[in-house]
Amino acid sequence: MKSSTIPRRIALRDFFRNPAAGNFQISPDGEFISYLKPYQNRMNIFVRPRDGGGERRVSSATSRDITAYMWKNDRLLYMRDSAGDENYRLYSVDRQGNNYRDLTPFENVRVKLVDELPDINDEVLISMNHRRKDVFDVYRLNIETGDLQMVAENPGNITSWITDHEGRLRLAFAADGVDEAILYRDSEQDEFRCLMRNNFKTSVFPLFFTFDNANFYAISNQNRDKKAIVLFDIAQGRERELLFEHPDVDVSGLSYSHYHKRLWVASFTTWKRQLHFFDQEIKEVYDSLFRRFENKEVSIVDTDKTERRLIVRSYSDRSLGSYYLYDRADDSLELLCEVSPWLNEEELCPMKPIEFTARDGLQIHGYLTLPLGRPGRNLPTVLHVHGGPWARDSWGYRAQTQFLANRGYAVLQINFRGSTGYGREFWKASFRQWGAAMQDDLSDGVHWLIDQGIADPDRVAIYGGSYGGYATLAGLCFTPDLYTCGIDFVGVSNLLTFMNSIPPYWKPLQTKMYEIIGHPERDRDMLTQRSPVFNVDKIKAPLLVAQGAKDPRVNIEESNQIVNALRERGIDVPYIVKDNEGHGFHNEENRLEFYEAMEQFLAKHLE
Repeated sequence: MKSSTIPRRIALRDFFRNPAAGNFQISPDGEFISYLKPYQNRMNIFVRPRDGGGERRVSSATSRDITAYMWKNDRLLYMRDSAGDENYRLYSVDRQGNNYRDLTPFENVRVKLVDELPDINDEVLISMNHRRKDVFDVYRLNIETGDLQMVAENPGNITSWITDHEGRLRLAFAADGVDEAILYRDSEQDEFRCLMRNNFKTSVFPLFFTFDNANFYAISNQNRDKKAIVLFDIAQGRERELLFEHPDVDVSGLSYSHYHKRLWVASFTTWKRQLHFFDQEIKEVYDSLFRRFENKEVSIVDTDKTERRLIVRSYSDRSLGSYYLYDRADDSLELLCEVSPWLNEEELCPMKPIEFTARDGLQIHGYLTLPLGRPGRNLPTVLHVHGGPWARDSWGYRAQTQFLANRGYAVLQINFRGSTGYGREFWKASFRQWGAAMQDDLSDGVHWLIDQGIADPDRVAIYGGSYGGYATLAGLCFTPDLYTCGIDFVGVSNLLTFMNSIPPYWKPLQTKMYEIIGHPERDRDMLTQRSPVFNVDKIKAPLLVAQGAKDPRVNIEESNQIVNALRERGIDVPYIVKDNEGHGFHNEENRLEFYEAMEQFLAKHLE
């Protein structure tokens, strides 16, 4: 399609419906392929033989999608919460769909996987806040009998646990106020001892043990601004060797071969995801895949136990892509599924990197997506603010972005200060800056786009979820003349009540949050001043609000407060509440309803 041709108006449902299939995995023996696929409007697990043959549905979730699962020998384990409350339970079923079992049948308890123990047939390590709601203890779970054995009791400050390659729990990461500590023990019979302690502004986070279980690899910004991959010497209690760093961005991940016991790849993101190879054999695999998928991202998402057969996914900024089965023995590639075959990437819009200078001189990066077939001038624009805020936008397919661009809007995404991946100083520049410098970065980005002649200054909307929802409300309050309208999705409206309503299991991080955001007592005046609910008299632009009733992170009262305050002023606020959702809308029918409301709202106020 030529860029001068306005593409057809793609049905809203095609952007936000469930995928044809996704989350493909391969069984440890390499003989079966599993995937998530819709059944009664919910994503469920299906299994088929690798060499073909009929598929079999092995789960029957009808109230909530299954979003995470894994193979455990001949069985499949999966997690599911209730109505978005994030109290995940662990279930198991065999690959024939028989012998279903709720392995953690506890009410109001959240389960997390610590180690799948791939070399132990019938056990996994999990953590649960069953004993106390604010801390997670570690249990060894027998998936055949359901027996639970506690292997580590959390004293109250441990936020994550790490095993060695034998599945023994030997490292823990603790948060004590504004200090963080790495705890270590030689064996599971020993007591943990403190190996290193840092202020939270310096991070040394263990990834996994070396293959002799003597030391460990970590992501560290100790004595540097950007996070790097390092080898940590346990006996010396310090970094032994720098393995890889990038001068401009944080290194975010490190993968390895479980079968061959070798480091594979370090990953980092500039404007796109990038890889640094430690292993020549896996580099040759990626090189072969890159040649096949030019101008697309390629990732290995799963392997069988011998790592001969790989599940590979390709994707881009204009496509959710496809899953493939790759056989390393003969360099063969078999298409398993197109994720959303009803979308034609030629009708969708490229996502381009941008950068500008904030008012205080800080360099800010982001992305701009322009609608096809329209002059790139004087466009109605949506500023889409990411959540977190300790997250980032990155290059890739985003359903909201492509939907908005298809409707003729320019879409601006900004990695404002505090966004992850740009180093410690960039992150620290966001401290105590909610509604202040962080918001200024967004405003400066909009003004930059207006100065470029791309955005129509009279037709700019701001939209976001979670922190992005807060930023939407703050934008309408503190820069009321900049935005034509706003859409707040599960956003914070009152920084005082938000800080006092966090989930119990966030308590070890609470002091750090006070340091970064502000203390509800000591900084009461500042937090009041920066809370949209206390500034509703400044809002002039129309607002749409959406909220999940069971949200454990941003309590529904955050949305109720802003809606009630505006309605008390006689302002009608469209308000969508879903009783069966939490922090975001996951059920397909709720997503469609929200985006239909968004489409009508933007058409009314931006066109």
